[in-house]
Amino acid sequence: MENTLHITSGDSAGGSLARAGLPGEVFVWHDIMYEGPRHPGWPDEDILNARAVFLEEATAGGLDKQLVLETLRNQYRRLAESTTREHIVLWFDACLFDQSMLAHIMTCLHLKDAVNVELICVDTFPGIVPFNGLGQLRPDQLASLYGRRSAVTEEQFRFAKVVDKAFATQDAALFEKLSEIIKAPLPWVPAAVARWIQEQPDQKGGLGRLESLALTAIREGNETPGSILASVASADTPPQFWGDTTLWAKINGLAGRTPPLVQIQGPADRLPQWESELSLGDFRITALPNKPDARDG
Repeated sequence: MENTLHITSGDSAGGSLARAGLPGEVFVWHDIMYEGPRHPGWPDEDILNARAVFLEEATAGGLDKQLVLETLRNQYRRLAESTTREHIVLWFDACLFDQSMLAHIMTCLHLKDAVNVELICVDTFPGIVPFNGLGQLRPDQLASLYGRRSAVTEEQFRFAKVVDKAFATQDAALFEKLSEIIKAPLPWVPAAVARWIQEQPDQKGGLGRLESLALTAIREGNETPGSILASVASADTPPQFWGDTTLWAKINGLAGRTPPLVQIQGPADRLPQWESELSLGDFRITALPNKPDARDG
């Protein structure tokens, strides 16, 4: 099993997995597969460029376009090379972030005729409540899951292709259909898709669920990024698909609407969405008068 490649999401999970004492090499996938320009399956150079531009803009320059492009190219090159491995083990959890990524990676592997692909997907772990993802587990806890891996079936590969198409095309009808499946070949997909449907702008105020939770937390008097994050995490239903930078982007979006719904005060007019010299502790966020018909500017 030395010629094994473990593929997972998130640097935290990847770092713990690398210290878990399992044979083989760890490959952490970096991309957000539930939004942004792309098409189903393997991307061409135009799509990679479009995604690099999207991720730079989505993070207000926190992620450099050229760095993102190089990262994406290397990821797909490495994924293509993985088909020479004796074993590929996919480590993912049940959240929206992971399920959209899992479907895409499975689709790409199938297109490259990968064999001996195994899956470990976790939606709970003893003693960890709430359980949001693999990033919460210690190396020894991850190692304890290794015996639960199962071979990916042809039916699961075919289903992953449908899921990848839904996220790539943002097909609302297909999302609804997927969210209603009772016994899905990848059983964590329906709930993850249902969570993504909740992220679409509502009819009343044009806000998705995470934006609404953030705005509610701010209106309840949470003024610091840390307190807003804690409030939103408490109010949201696990597993959480989002991290701090995603939440900061939502808050920045609330401040950037016309008219704005919140005001950001601090060393910048936006919360930093990636590594920054600015201290989050120096920011204060306050709610502005409610404008129920506000839309993004």
